[in-house]
Amino acid sequence: MPDPIVPKGVAHVAVDVVETPDPIVFALQPNLSMLAFTSAVETLRIANQLTGQILYTWTTMSETGENVRCSNGIEIGIDAPLGDTPASACVFVCSGVEPERAATAKVADWIRHQWRMGRRVGGLCTGAFTLAKAGILEGKDFTLHWENITPFREQYPTLDPLEQLYVIDDRIMTCGGGVAAMDLFLKLIYDRHGAPLARAVLNMCLHTVQRSETDRQQSSTAAVIGNRNDKLVKIIAHFEENLEESIDLDQVARSLGVSRRQMERLFKTHLNTTPKRFLQDLRLQRARILLAETDMPVVDVAIACGYESAGNFSKRFREAYGISPHRFSAGHG
Repeated sequence: MPDPIVPKGVAHVAVDVVETPDPIVFALQPNLSMLAFTSAVETLRIANQLTGQILYTWTTMSETGENVRCSNGIEIGIDAPLGDTPASACVFVCSGVEPERAATAKVADWIRHQWRMGRRVGGLCTGAFTLAKAGILEGKDFTLHWENITPFREQYPTLDPLEQLYVIDDRIMTCGGGVAAMDLFLKLIYDRHGAPLARAVLNMCLHTVQRSETDRQQSSTAAVIGNRNDKLVKIIAHFEENLEESIDLDQVARSLGVSRRQMERLFKTHLNTTPKRFLQDLRLQRARILLAETDMPVVDVAIACGYESAGNFSKRFREAYGISPHRFSAGHG
């Protein structure tokens, strides 16, 4: 384990003297999210700095012990290959893009062993793929980055991730990645050392608000489309929840108490598109995610996104993205 880091700073928060720091182990996987990893580490570093104590130590590990390259191309130094960890350690799998490929049997076996040895374990960003492969998520609440929830459910249909910033369920801790890692680690600091330190770390990070565990990862539909028209928001929510099904636009309109003409006018006025085009764009966006993040055959992706034929799906995909779904999938394989 590297030497503990206690940087010097002007701001100070008094906490009880800590005789034994909390060890944190980060198992870094290829193409991990640098933002999620650094959001976690910097939160710990600032806690040390504000108190002038070694409250936390951290170690980086990788499957081979070699340095790991993030999804942005920057390489991170590794302290050790996967191995033994302190009995009191919290162990986090840090992943990012292509999480299925990163979730190797060796890493899954190692994190399962950590779990069985009584460690608290977790996943940052898409680390839940490895936790799932390790078989330790059954019956647990957990989360991962929202973009990967759909392919995760395709691969693990018996598991149901929550779309929350972070989730703590007994000895399993997960977050959606990005700055949600900071929210998770602020919660750990709050529970261990109290509100004054957590608030001071929050201010040092210019994070302004300590967000709740149950806060959603994504903005509401109303916020995303920049409109609070109740009928429009409900129509879009219905689309998003039923992309795999055949959606009858006339029936959707009737169920929400508007005419088809009114529905068309809502989309034209507020989004400058048609309901049919908006629905198709949603389906193609989901298809793109599945093709990029899973090994699903194109025909299965077409069905999962509500297309009755692979031919029609391929045509629409090529029109939207300038490449066939087969070539797009091969390029991410």
